[in-house]
Amino acid sequence: MKRAVIVLLAVLAGCAGDEGGRGHTLKAIKDRGYFTYGSDLQGGEPYLFEDPQNPRHIIGFEVDIADEIGRRLGVKAKFVQYAWSNLVPSLERGDFDVVMNGLEATAERQERILLSEPYFIYAETLAVRRDSAAKSLDDLKGKRVGTLNQTYAHDLLKAQPLEAVLYEGNEEPYIDLEQGRVDGVLLDNIIADRYGCTPTRPAVKCVPGDIARGTYVIGIRKGDDDLKAAIDGALAGMRADGTLERILRKANLWDARQTEPAPAISAAKAVKLRKFDSDMLWQFIEAALVTLRLSIFAFLLAVPVGIMLAVARVYGGPIASALARIYIEVFRGTPVLLQLFVLYYGLAPYYSLGPVTAAVLGLGLNYGAYEAEVYRGALLAIPRGQTEAAKALGMAPTQTLRHVLLPQALRLALPPMTNDFVSLLKDSSLVSVITVIELTKRMTIAAVDMRGWLLPGLACAGLYLVLSFPLSELARRLERRLARDQRPQAL
Repeated sequence: MKRAVIVLLAVLAGCAGDEGGRGHTLKAIKDRGYFTYGSDLQGGEPYLFEDPQNPRHIIGFEVDIADEIGRRLGVKAKFVQYAWSNLVPSLERGDFDVVMNGLEATAERQERILLSEPYFIYAETLAVRRDSAAKSLDDLKGKRVGTLNQTYAHDLLKAQPLEAVLYEGNEEPYIDLEQGRVDGVLLDNIIADRYGCTPTRPAVKCVPGDIARGTYVIGIRKGDDDLKAAIDGALAGMRADGTLERILRKANLWDARQTEPAPAISAAKAVKLRKFDSDMLWQFIEAALVTLRLSIFAFLLAVPVGIMLAVARVYGGPIASALARIYIEVFRGTPVLLQLFVLYYGLAPYYSLGPVTAAVLGLGLNYGAYEAEVYRGALLAIPRGQTEAAKALGMAPTQTLRHVLLPQALRLALPPMTNDFVSLLKDSSLVSVITVIELTKRMTIAAVDMRGWLLPGLACAGLYLVLSFPLSELARRLERRLARDQRPQAL
């Protein structure tokens, strides 16, 4: 116990030391010989991505810029993988030295962190279907327009009378645009040129002209002014001697915008910090209802699927039993997140499912495999004498299964069924990857708007408990009511 306390105090002292070192990051970088920059590989080409010739090697124009900055500072640059949505909070925590991943200069970010001088000028590009007459955001009023979360494009969409649909990846919004699940996509021209308006997507076109312009910058923690000055000096030297231009040309990113004055950071679209008020609470409740509806419909699908699979495995012939086992192993052996991607995006060229439909199918088919094993175990637990008694009464096999075996099996399976439903309730958070805003997604959106995770996280946890606890209590009551002996068994 004493040793554990000493270790805990040492960890806390180390954390305090990191916090106290803020403002001296440049010196720490010089001492250790490298600086770390947080980025997300999901951003893909041309930002940073795995080299096709050597997947262990990360390349991209931002990698080249980071390496050149490191060379001019006399140190090396080291990439650190973090999810895009957590880059700025992780920088503030001190998980790495700077952020460099298509980070847009916005008024909201300028309040939170230091922003370097820009190293790239981008344009917001609107993409629509080729048969669309829309030429601006004004033409998409009341429509669904996709973009990435926590971007300048998202700020622009929030200021318009339309529905902003949020994504985590670059390619997904254009897939939905092709399938007609959104009416437009607003993203940086780098992304639009490479993932949207390409020969491989003949159904998508980019509207001519820039919806808006912005700049990419490097994010630095507040207080690290000396590091900002050093990075700004390195970027100024790269612009002066043509190094920055050579890097951008190598990535086919150099255009006329780079020779024009950088646009000023606009506060017009900045959103004030939200508070956890009644409006936000109601949004959480609505998201909780979405979670509950998805879970109920998915479980209503999982139960009959599980029953059919269990019956096939226990009472079916060799072929039926083998097919049921293959289904169970495939769906239990692969992540439900992957199954959602395949249903929503993988099947899109052949059959386009809506996000809610894909969510219910994905969760229901996945949990059907787990339910099958629960029901199979329950069927095997029923004494053989039950079947023999049914035969003696002249009941057909289907009658025996329907009236004798399945009712008893469901009674035996009730506790694990309840547990599975609670698990399904929590796994429904994964459907946010296919644009469904459920409880966990609402929590992450609120955390960004509030710049804090504690209150949204507690509210999210509380609502999950509100949803799951009554189910557990109902299961207990049903178990007691269905039990042969109402009294607890003596040990």
